[in-house]
Amino acid sequence: FANSSQLDRVNVLDQFGDTPHRLNTMTFSVAYDFIQGSSPLLVSMPHSGLQLTPTVADTLTSEALALPDTDWYIPQLYDFLEAMGVGVIKANYSRYVIDLNRPEDNKPLYAGKTIGLFPHILFNEKSMFKPGTVIDTDHQQACIEYIWRPYHQQLATALARIKQKFGYAILFDAHSIRAQVPMFFEGTLPDFNLGTHDGKACAAKLLQAAQHAISDINYTQVSNGRFKGGYITRSYGQPSHHVHAFQLELSQATYMQDTPDYALDDKKCAQVKPQLKALIEALVSCDLTPQ
Repeated sequence: FANSSQLDRVNVLDQFGDTPHRLNTMTFSVAYDFIQGSSPLLVSMPHSGLQLTPTVADTLTSEALALPDTDWYIPQLYDFLEAMGVGVIKANYSRYVIDLNRPEDNKPLYAGKTIGLFPHILFNEKSMFKPGTVIDTDHQQACIEYIWRPYHQQLATALARIKQKFGYAILFDAHSIRAQVPMFFEGTLPDFNLGTHDGKACAAKLLQAAQHAISDINYTQVSNGRFKGGYITRSYGQPSHHVHAFQLELSQATYMQDTPDYALDDKKCAQVKPQLKALIEALVSCDLTPQ
């Protein structure tokens, strides 16, 4: 995030003082970055992190070390949020360390092939790990305690603050994925994949506002298709309690080059960002004040 010295940040290190917390030989740095906003909207970025713990880094194959299944460049795509007064929580650790969009108890969210709390395969279904290596349960438990729980505690705290101020809160879970991932879906993914847990996670008018905001005819969209929302959308979205959650799974074909080095396409990025901004503006402007 730009101008970090000027931002209101809260992170997991606040719990432990100025130095990283150490559990035996394991060291954890800042689990997330948080920017407090002034609007009813909070944006979550759980899969854009690039950090690895030494334990995980030592076990990954060379292919996995490139972090191919990252939600690439999500913070850059949404770099206008601070100016709009929108709060942001951004994960710093890779989903290969722990997946923040899965439940702590690791119960499957979907039927069929999926990725759990502690992934072991890549999206191309190859093993993430070198032969004979394994992540021990002590490390996994430490990742839950010092990465997963702090992220979700901050998420819950921020939503409660927003709800107290406005009477309701909106959570936007920002994701991206390659346009073609046979493990999860056939063919090519639409550009904008909106998910509200089949309408259970937010008011219908919020989804309608998002659909109308994506007005550029050059982009395709679908609602509650292959991606209906993960753990964050499903668990925090409680319209009956005036907390509305919404997921966007953006096709990486809308902003990245079709090359193996995960490069950003500046031209595509310049085209899609106004659509993302219009989407965020529509969510912020959607008045969900309890009647």
